[in-house]
Amino acid sequence: MDWPLIVLITSFLFLLLINVPIAFSIGISTLLTVLAIGSFSPFQSVAHSISTGFDSFALLAIPFFILAGQLMGRGGIAKRLIDFANVMVGRFPGGLSYVNIMTCMLFGAISGSAVAAVSSVGGFMIPLMNKEGYHRDFNASVTITAATTGLLIPPSNVMIVYSLATGGAVSIAAIFLAGFLPGILMGLGLMVVSGLISIKNHYGKGVIFGFKESLVKFLVALPALFLVIIVLGGILAGFFTATEASAVAVIYALILSVFVYREVKIRELPEIFLHAGITTAVVMLLIGTSMAMSEVFAILGLPETINNLLLSITSNKILILLMINIILLFIGTFMDMTPAVLIFTPIFLPIVTNLGVNPIHFGIIMIMNLCIGICTPPVGSCLFVGCGIAETTITKILRHILPFFLAMVIVLFIVTYIPWISIIIPKLFGF
Repeated sequence: MDWPLIVLITSFLFLLLINVPIAFSIGISTLLTVLAIGSFSPFQSVAHSISTGFDSFALLAIPFFILAGQLMGRGGIAKRLIDFANVMVGRFPGGLSYVNIMTCMLFGAISGSAVAAVSSVGGFMIPLMNKEGYHRDFNASVTITAATTGLLIPPSNVMIVYSLATGGAVSIAAIFLAGFLPGILMGLGLMVVSGLISIKNHYGKGVIFGFKESLVKFLVALPALFLVIIVLGGILAGFFTATEASAVAVIYALILSVFVYREVKIRELPEIFLHAGITTAVVMLLIGTSMAMSEVFAILGLPETINNLLLSITSNKILILLMINIILLFIGTFMDMTPAVLIFTPIFLPIVTNLGVNPIHFGIIMIMNLCIGICTPPVGSCLFVGCGIAETTITKILRHILPFFLAMVIVLFIVTYIPWISIIIPKLFGF
């Protein structure tokens, strides 16, 4: 192993172990590696790589979608989606767990954020499920895992990042469309697990709504559900690009939250804008440092090295996809989704495309792997937020969340080895 590569790996792992934020861990280890390589101007080189890393028109969509998600989160959308989901699936035994999962799917798709889904949906559903006799740790487990489905059902910021990481080989519209069926399949898998556990423990008796009440709840939730149609419909119809669609989403979310649902006051907007700006800054710093590390990987020839290593073990596509899944599952336990996608897409994508794997399909595989990672210790953001809302601990929750992990892994391998699940909808639209 080359000396610069040793510096990169050891410094990065050491910084993570001492709890240095991931963006700084990536940036510092990249700088140390450039110094080890012997660059003439390492500081200038790394700074230039970081600044050019987020110099992309497509990335303008991220701050807009973040702001739209913030407005939706504060605008009472979660409560209305919960009422709608309750009408749809609340009548079954263990109905509140189904309501939780379905709402997370809808809210996560609208906001594009798994953490926002855990916070907004979990803040209402977990106490409600506690009150109805569901086990606290079960409730948290349902919310934490279900929140990740919103990263597969568009619009999703991590899908935009994947499109960037492929160098434009996969369009944002194509990866958006590819996520629908896998996201729904993931939600159904979680519903099966929650249903079996609910039946075993006699959770919930179900609630049946009358036609008139059901219609009212649907009509109230319809404006929120319409956001996905506006974004995807506008992109596919050619009315606007993904970046322009994100700006339209902000305008729509603003009107909905302030003037339709009236949950957000005008005086609260500066605070929401500030919070969205801070979140955007964190994401952009992650993108910039991750792109810099990707460039260092390319200089060190790491993609070719890993390619040769995997092919020296086997040339069987099934086994290589299995190994990549295992690697990504491991990476997801200690690295945030954005840097993981930016760093490892250039490494693994050439390997799988040479084996005949569709880049759109591989994008969904990668995102599904990393979705599982944000629910696992030691750095799972959804896990920590969910435990905080449920007022429980990671140690207590692990036994309850394991069946949901198993369901997520099973769905992951189904999607991995049945490619049409990911690519059938993009193909229908000519991608």
